Amino acid sequence: MSYATLLVYVNADHVSKQLIGVAAGLADKFSAKLIGLSALAIIPPFVAEGVVIVDNATEFDIAKMKAALAEAGSKFGAAAGAGRKTEWRSAIEFPTQTLISEARCADLILVEKSKAGGDIYRNVDAGAAILGAGRPFLVVPAAVKSLAADHVLIGWKDTREARRAVQDALPFLHEAKRVTVMEICGKDEMDIARHHLADVVRYLAQHRIKAESRVEIQAHGSGADQIIGLAEDEGADLLVTGAYGHSRLNEWVFGGMTRDLLTSSPICCLMSH
Repeated sequence: MSYATLLVYVNADHVSKQLIGVAAGLADKFSAKLIGLSALAIIPPFVAEGVVIVDNATEFDIAKMKAALAEAGSKFGAAAGAGRKTEWRSAIEFPTQTLISEARCADLILVEKSKAGGDIYRNVDAGAAILGAGRPFLVVPAAVKSLAADHVLIGWKDTREARRAVQDALPFLHEAKRVTVMEICGKDEMDIARHHLADVVRYLAQHRIKAESRVEIQAHGSGADQIIGLAEDEGADLLVTGAYGHSRLNEWVFGGMTRDLLTSSPICCLMSH
């Protein structure tokens, strides 16, 4: 099992050579085709003081957007380098919806870690894209220049999203030198957690992947901070987790693991919903 096609979303306003470099390295690792994608949307008319302000984009504005996308494509090609199977796609459309639509062509989607919110006409909402794409996402922090995925840490919860994430991560797990499956739980749940992890370890063994298990008692504060701290202590360079095991509204209003990992993890995260 491997990834045959990788899709990397490129922000046309600031093309990340490091993100494309990570994608190119993984394309080499898995002998995969690399597709670059970018989109910009036209801002619609709006209402101010009861009056509809029609500010339709002119032909000149649209030409500028197309030129920006073409320039992003050129930068993508240069950063990806010669000798690789690459393709460039772009659209005058909402970035998030474009990414969800184009996800059909890829096995794995790479996006740069970004802050919550942002201009929906020019930026991808990673959370919404993860929910809608039906594909695993690799969220790459801006400081990361390459991903060896030598030590993969699986943040386990007994949810459909975590099960999907483990299956989606199998190509990485096959190539990893070390795999750790970890569950964070309350003191009274440790025996149940050990049972869960034993099943996951056996599942991976059936795929010829040797994994170790680890149960940690939930500490005060953010669960994401705890798993990131443990991953850094263990030298893990890739986190694998399910995304939005609870509703996304609940996570963004009250806090949650997925939201915190999307906005604060210094380690690459593979997420599936």
